[in-house]
Amino acid sequence: MSALDLATVRSRFPALSRVQDGRPVVFADAPGGSQVPDTVIEAVSQRYRDGISNMDGAFVVSEETEELAAAARRAGADLVGAEPHQIVFGANSTSLLLHLSRSFARTIGSGDTVVVTRLDHDANVRPWVLAARDAGATVRWVDLHPEDATLDLESFDDALIEGPALVAFTLASNGVGTVTPAADLVARAKSAGALVAVDGVHFAQHRSIAFRDLGADMVTVSPYKVFGPHLGMVAAKPEILDTWDAYRVRPADHYPSPERWETGTQNHEGFAGFVAAVDYLAALGRDAGAAAGTARADQITAAFDAIGEHERTLATRFLEGLASIPQARLYGVPGTDRLAERTSTFAVRLGDQHPRDTSKALAERGIFTWDGHYYAMELFERLDILETGGAVRIGFCHYHTLDEVDRVLDALTDLA
Repeated sequence: MSALDLATVRSRFPALSRVQDGRPVVFADAPGGSQVPDTVIEAVSQRYRDGISNMDGAFVVSEETEELAAAARRAGADLVGAEPHQIVFGANSTSLLLHLSRSFARTIGSGDTVVVTRLDHDANVRPWVLAARDAGATVRWVDLHPEDATLDLESFDDALIEGPALVAFTLASNGVGTVTPAADLVARAKSAGALVAVDGVHFAQHRSIAFRDLGADMVTVSPYKVFGPHLGMVAAKPEILDTWDAYRVRPADHYPSPERWETGTQNHEGFAGFVAAVDYLAALGRDAGAAAGTARADQITAAFDAIGEHERTLATRFLEGLASIPQARLYGVPGTDRLAERTSTFAVRLGDQHPRDTSKALAERGIFTWDGHYYAMELFERLDILETGGAVRIGFCHYHTLDEVDRVLDALTDLA
């Protein structure tokens, strides 16, 4: 497998040429939303130029919209290793999970249990907690090890004792980058008779998702974290999409799955951008050595193989450099010998500095980061830093360079 041609990759992302005070900025906020390649920008613009319309109309632009929606489902299926009829789109993943969880609440009762973890983004926690509340069901919490922010597997097994109706966990933490042992967790949950809802939003930017092989019942992805436009996407098995009672307006009663779960007019121009983002990843896979004649899904897998190799290099440089800053504290999986257990996303604090002050100071140097809890409130409460501002989140993805990592480290050294 060939390494990424980083110069070519970066040339495809117009935002990366942005300058502040005479220097290119560093978008070290990839976990909050990636930048997009020029092909995505052009695809959205072209859809507007060609005309926009809702579906089910008796004219050509409406027919094009229907074809575009079908193409977007095929792209979503290739991205996560699912089938097109399993792909549901919405405004964002949080809204989709709230929508699904509302219907889930009607399938459970006071004798049931729902399991959530303290590692997750609240989008894969609160919807299921609210569903349990509405149904009178019990919520069981999976704890984590605060020293490295990994899930406590003993706590996970304890939560399964009562045979939960549903278990929700993340493939990778958006707050600290922890990658969970997903296949093992799914197997344990399935042995307990549970449905499994996995959050793939952060993971999908860094590694390929094989939904068919994973065995989970649903996985969420946010295309704007994967080099595309602002959308939400869920892949779910027919046992959910075809049997749960979807909340929808009366004219949509006749729609089959997955359309029956898509409330209101969809972001059709966003569909165009999403297809372009998936095609970008496929092209990246071909550049990395995948044969042009292979399936797009296989080309995407090849892309993430190359992405993973590059991001491990970035993570190694950052972790080694951070270790030389005495005032810096890392929250999450430490060391370069455990890179398989994390993404290139890091939660950091500098001494007694408030994370907001550190993030502002970095921004003044042209380095853009997030501070706070990033909606992973249970995580940062468990780490005992929620009330004091959370942490500075520094996230790198495949379009970042070692020089940019060094700029971040130099700035942290100056601020420490």
